[in-house]
Amino acid sequence: MAVRWDRDADMVWPHRAVVTAGMPYGNKPLHFGHLGGVFIPADAFARFLRDRIGADNVRFVSGTDCFGSPINEGYRKAVESGAFSGTIAEYVQSNHDAQAAALADFGVSLDIFEGSGIGHAGEVHQELTDAFIRGLYEQGTLQLASTLQFFDAEANTFLNGRQVQGHCPVQGCKSEHGYADECDLGHQYEPTDLIAPVSTLTGTMPEMRPVSNWYFDLPSYGAFLKQRVSELEADEEVRRVVPQTIAEFLGAPIVFVKNELFEAYERIMADLPSHTTREAEGNKQSFSLEFDDVHAREEACTKLSAAGIRFRTSKTLVPFRITGNIEWGVKAPVLDEVRDLTVWCWPESLWAPISFTIACNDALGLPRGTWRDFWCDDTAKVYQFIGQDNLYFYGVAQPALWEALGSHGIFGGAEARPLRQTELIANHHLLFGKTKASSSGAVKPPTGSELLEHYTAEQLRAHFLALGLDQKSVAFSPKPFDPRLTDEQKSDPRVADPVLKEGALLTNVFNRLARSCLYEAANSFEGFMPVGPVSADVLERAQRTMQRYDALMYRVELHSVMQLADEFIRWSQKRWADGIKAIVEREGTDVPPSEARRQLLCDCFYLLRVCALLMHPICPRGCETICDYLDFDAQDFFSWNYDFASNDELCGAGEIDEGRHQVRPLPPRFDFFPKHESQLKK
Repeated sequence: MAVRWDRDADMVWPHRAVVTAGMPYGNKPLHFGHLGGVFIPADAFARFLRDRIGADNVRFVSGTDCFGSPINEGYRKAVESGAFSGTIAEYVQSNHDAQAAALADFGVSLDIFEGSGIGHAGEVHQELTDAFIRGLYEQGTLQLASTLQFFDAEANTFLNGRQVQGHCPVQGCKSEHGYADECDLGHQYEPTDLIAPVSTLTGTMPEMRPVSNWYFDLPSYGAFLKQRVSELEADEEVRRVVPQTIAEFLGAPIVFVKNELFEAYERIMADLPSHTTREAEGNKQSFSLEFDDVHAREEACTKLSAAGIRFRTSKTLVPFRITGNIEWGVKAPVLDEVRDLTVWCWPESLWAPISFTIACNDALGLPRGTWRDFWCDDTAKVYQFIGQDNLYFYGVAQPALWEALGSHGIFGGAEARPLRQTELIANHHLLFGKTKASSSGAVKPPTGSELLEHYTAEQLRAHFLALGLDQKSVAFSPKPFDPRLTDEQKSDPRVADPVLKEGALLTNVFNRLARSCLYEAANSFEGFMPVGPVSADVLERAQRTMQRYDALMYRVELHSVMQLADEFIRWSQKRWADGIKAIVEREGTDVPPSEARRQLLCDCFYLLRVCALLMHPICPRGCETICDYLDFDAQDFFSWNYDFASNDELCGAGEIDEGRHQVRPLPPRFDFFPKHESQLKK
């Protein structure tokens, strides 16, 4: 049956879609930033897509990031403190299990959640990683480079990225955590540029020793990325933070030097590669040196350091590291007889969602090549939900890697097809009060399990989706965890809890509408829902709302979706409350149901259906309970592939002839959206 309610003809939904939600490191449980900032928005959109284009056409994939220096460092600290005694693989598995449980508790409906080194997905990921890197090598885009890596002489070991801490050398960066070659805000730099490095193992200043690794020639894709930024800027559906952040990394290779060091610079400037010197403007404290390319800048940085001249560098494209030298990682293929390397966790995490898609299709018994229908086909889209900190990797490195493979594809051969560029759904920071959520910060953000001690999952889902993270960084201030409040204030019901604002819509308004319809059916219509034509103004309001909702979902404006659904639910409940009050005042209660009463209930059951359809991605458990009590098949009930002219289309022919549909009896004082037990009056 074709969809016949009005919709924007310019919106073309994909035939198939992949939704990804990033990959949490396997060294910690999920805190509210993981859940509210990425996973719950991604889940709401994936659930909508299943309703909109069919569940068989959607893959919602993610998994634990099993490798990387944060995991090595977390494991080391856990063992040293006595908090953990198993292997690093067991450490990752235990954290993965906790993450999977938290996602399930919050109703996150992933089609697969394994890991880059866990289960069948881990096996697929090793195979795909090997093929991906070989493809880059065959396309001539990899370079073997000998670089300097931090070495702790006291501990007699090379240091992984998180075992070195210093100050980020990128001009203007506010990060408090600069690691070996990137800071926690995603800025990339050469290890030799890190300011004041210290080994976390011994507290000593590490040495620099040469190692050989494979690098992707990212700077050569500068023109491609600039063109991509232009296209993203012209696309109104793309969040502004995406092209703005990508463009920041496409500037010229520049070095900034303090004004007081100008004479020292003049003494060596003839020895530096060709560059342009620009004096400090206005009140700025540094002059700048602009070079032709990043290699010239790095040569200059070496000479500046040798001369004792401190400097900062600009954001620019640098070669993107593919391999590393730590044992715990995905094995890198042997290329040019270079052996015993592992893959740096960031590049392999970029293509991990492809591995998860393949593993998911394998579990469904589909042919191995069907992953290309989701990642390569012109009628498919991949929606990647990420935090803004990761835009360098997903918005700069990933598009260039995809472009570099070109028609070679990942596995090559006759079936090879280029990977389609993905749709980046980047959220701003979800703040804990006024600070960025960080497990390593002074104030620890609450984990998912801690939040569920005070709120229901559906209250939290509705609140997170209403925050507007697509527009700006937003504070999350749950009353029980607010450090500004005393214990007395936290227990005082007169002190409002901002997290419960959207929950009140569920537990009060939406719940009341559903109960009113079902209790009225039981009390006045022998347990039947009236079916038949819907009043014209009800039909017009519902279909106009659905059209607007569809357009908002197309742009993934989830906070506006919440606002629209809120308005429609309140209007629907008011329609019932005002209508039944007028009928009772006019007709009384001790009379057989009139046609007006029947029409009101027919209208409101229709409105309830539309309300449940709109809220299904947001609070699925309660909406599916409504569907269950209305005694409809959930796949039909939540499908957008209907006319939405009335509820008749959900009923059988006999029911339509009788003008009624049997619903299930609702127990007294039943709650479709119950409050958390801690919120109930004692």
